[in-house]
Amino acid sequence: MTDSSDDALLPLEAVRPPASEKDTRGAVLPAPDNPVARVVVDSPLPHLDRPFDYLVPAKLHETAEPGVRVRVRFAGKLIDGFLLDRVPKSDHEGRLTPLERVVSPERVLTPEIAGLARAVADRYAGTLTDVLRLAVPPRHARAEGEEPKTVPPQERPQAPAPSAWDAYPAGPSFLAALRDGRAPRAVWSALPGATGWADPIAEAVRATLDGGRGAVVVVPDGKDVALADAAFLRLLGPGAHVALTADLGPAERYRRWLRLLRGEVRAVVGTRAAMFAPVAELGLVAVWDDGDDLHAERLAPYPHAREVLGLRAHRASAGMLIGGYARTAEATQLVASGWARPIVAARTTIRSLAPRVRPAGEDAELAKDQAARQARLPSIAWRALRHGLDSGPVLVQVPRRGYLPALACRHCRAPARCVLPPTRSTQDVPPHGQGTFPAQQAAPPLGTTMQETARQAGEAVAGPRCHGPLALRGGHAAPYCRWCGRVDADWRCPSCGSPRLRAVVTGARRTAEELGRAFPSVQVRTSGRDGVLATVPAARALVVATPGAEPVAEGGYTAAVLLDGWALLGRADLRAGEETVRRWMNAAALLRPGAELVVLGDAALPAVQALLRWDPVTHAERELADRAELGFPPAVRMATLTGPASAVRQMIDEARLPSDAQVLGPVPVDDDGQERAMIRVPRAGGAALSAALKGASGVRAARKTPDVVRVSVDPLDLI
Repeated sequence: MTDSSDDALLPLEAVRPPASEKDTRGAVLPAPDNPVARVVVDSPLPHLDRPFDYLVPAKLHETAEPGVRVRVRFAGKLIDGFLLDRVPKSDHEGRLTPLERVVSPERVLTPEIAGLARAVADRYAGTLTDVLRLAVPPRHARAEGEEPKTVPPQERPQAPAPSAWDAYPAGPSFLAALRDGRAPRAVWSALPGATGWADPIAEAVRATLDGGRGAVVVVPDGKDVALADAAFLRLLGPGAHVALTADLGPAERYRRWLRLLRGEVRAVVGTRAAMFAPVAELGLVAVWDDGDDLHAERLAPYPHAREVLGLRAHRASAGMLIGGYARTAEATQLVASGWARPIVAARTTIRSLAPRVRPAGEDAELAKDQAARQARLPSIAWRALRHGLDSGPVLVQVPRRGYLPALACRHCRAPARCVLPPTRSTQDVPPHGQGTFPAQQAAPPLGTTMQETARQAGEAVAGPRCHGPLALRGGHAAPYCRWCGRVDADWRCPSCGSPRLRAVVTGARRTAEELGRAFPSVQVRTSGRDGVLATVPAARALVVATPGAEPVAEGGYTAAVLLDGWALLGRADLRAGEETVRRWMNAAALLRPGAELVVLGDAALPAVQALLRWDPVTHAERELADRAELGFPPAVRMATLTGPASAVRQMIDEARLPSDAQVLGPVPVDDDGQERAMIRVPRAGGAALSAALKGASGVRAARKTPDVVRVSVDPLDLI
C-alpha cells in the first residue's frame, strides 16, 4: 500500500523535528563561531569594572555582535550590558552563563567610543559603566525602528570670501591642514566684534568635511548651540550636520544620535554630551569657551569636555581646536608643552576691533566724582549708558541673579539669617520600625512669619537653627530664607534688635528695576536664569544679563557696563581671576568696534589690565606660572576625596599612593562631619594616582563599606 501524504516524498532530514536549543545533557548549544562574548555589565561597583565572559547561544549567533545592548544574568539578577567583543575561547575554566537576549541589533557602542570610554574612566579614576552612561543615550525603540530618511545630496553653499580665518596669520594654514587630512592642534584666541565665533568654527568644520572626515563641536549651552547651528546651516547647507541638546526630548535626541551612528551625517554640534558623539573617521574636535564650568560633567566620574576631546583627538589622530575670547591656564599649558599651537591675531587687528575700556576707578574720574568710589553706578557709567542708547542697545552685566539675594542689618551690618529650627533634624528621625516623625515637623500655615513660628515652637528655638541667608524676591515682598523658604515679615536683628535691612548684593532683577526708573522711555530686557535671550534687535534698549546669558545684539551693542567687579574677583576660588577675565571678555566681545565699555574695578588689577589691553594670553601665562609655583593644576595633577571623616582617613591610609604624592588635609567642609583631602602628584604621576584611588575605591566596595567617599580628579572647585 502506498502512502499518499506529501511527507513520504521528502528526505528524512526534512521531516525531523527542529533541533533543540540544548544538547542531550541540557546544556545550551554555543554559537558555531566565536562563542564567547565579552560583556561590560551595568554595575557601578569599582571592583567589578572589567568585562565578563558569557556564552553566546546558537540562536543569538547572528544578532549578538560587538556593540549591541544585551541582557545577562549577573549575581542572580537580570541586568543590562554592552557586548564588547566575540572571542573563540575564555580564560574562565568553569561553565559560562549564556546571554539571555539581545535587546536590539543596533550596534550602538562603536570600538572607538568603547576605547575612549575606557581611557576616560582610567583618567578620572571612574568605572567604564559610569562613562558609558554618559556616552550612549538611553534606547528609544520607536526612533530606532524608524526607516532612515534619505536626504538627497544638497549643493554646498559657496565658501565665504574673505574667510574669517584670514584675520589670523596662522588661520589659512590651519584650514589647509584640515582639508589635507592632517591633524593640526590649536588654541585659538578669537577676535571681538560682530563677526562672532560661530562662523570661523563652521569654516573649520567645512574644511574637515572637504577632507573626507567628520567633526565634533562642543559648546557650553543651548544658546551657543543655536548660534552654531545657524552658522553651520549657512556654510554647510541643510542636512550636513545635527545639533544635540538636552531639550530635544529623548526621541528626537536619539533619532539624531542614530543619524551620526549610521553615518548619515558626519558633523555634530552640541553641549558636553556631544563629546562622545559616534562620528566616524573623525578629523576635528573643537570646544568653544573651555573655561565655562558647564563643560564639567556633574555625574561620576566628572570628566571635562576639553580633556575628553583631547583624549579623543590623540587616540583618533584628529585635529583639535580650543577656542575662546579668553584663555584658560589648561589651554596655555597645552601651548607651553608644544602639544598645541596658538592662533592669535596681530595687535593692530585686535586694537581696531576691541571696545574702548574705561575702568570706573581711574584717578581722573575719581577727581571729577568723589562719590564714585562708593557708588554702584558712578557718573562714568551713567554717561556711557546715555550715549550708547542714542544709537542702539546697551548691555549691563550683573554677576548675581535675583532681586536682593543677600541682606544685612542696616544698623550693625550683621548678615540677616533665618532664626527658625530646621524643618527636619536627624535627631527627630525615629529608629527603623519604631514610630513616625513627630507632628511638630509639619510645615507652618501659609503666611505664618518666622517669629510667630519660632514662638509656637517654644523650646525648639533653643536648639539648632536653620541659619540660612535671607533675601528679597521683589520690592514689596517680605524677606524669606533661601534655604528653608519660609517668610519673616517681622525679622529683627538678633545682635542689635533693629528691624531695618539693607542690601548686601544687588541682583539682576533689582538692577533692571532701577534702570527702568532712570530711563523710563527705554525698554528694559532681562536675560538670566528665568529666561535666556539668544538675540536682541538693533533697536535702543537696556539689556540686563547675568554672566553667560548675554544675548547677541544685531550689529553689536553700542555700550556696556560691567557691574560689581568685586563680586567676581573677591570669590574664594582658585580660578576667580581667570573666570572674571573670561566673563568680562565674553560680554565685551559683543560690542561694536570702538564702543565704550565701563568696568567697575580697580585699573591696577591684573584682570582689569587684561581687559584694557585685550590681552588674555599674558594673563593666562601669569596664571599658569602662579599655579606652578603654588602647586595647583594644571601644573600638577590633583585629586580630592570627600566624605565622612573616618572614611576619608581610612581610604588615604589604605590607598597605594605614588611615592611622590603629597596629601593635604583632610579638613572639614561642612557641619555634618564631611571632610575633604587633596592629593597632589606631578603631571607624569597622574595615571598612577588615578589607578591607586580606583583600587582603593574597589577595596571599599568589595568590603561593602557603608560610607561613600567621592573621588574627583582635577576638579574645578579646589578652593
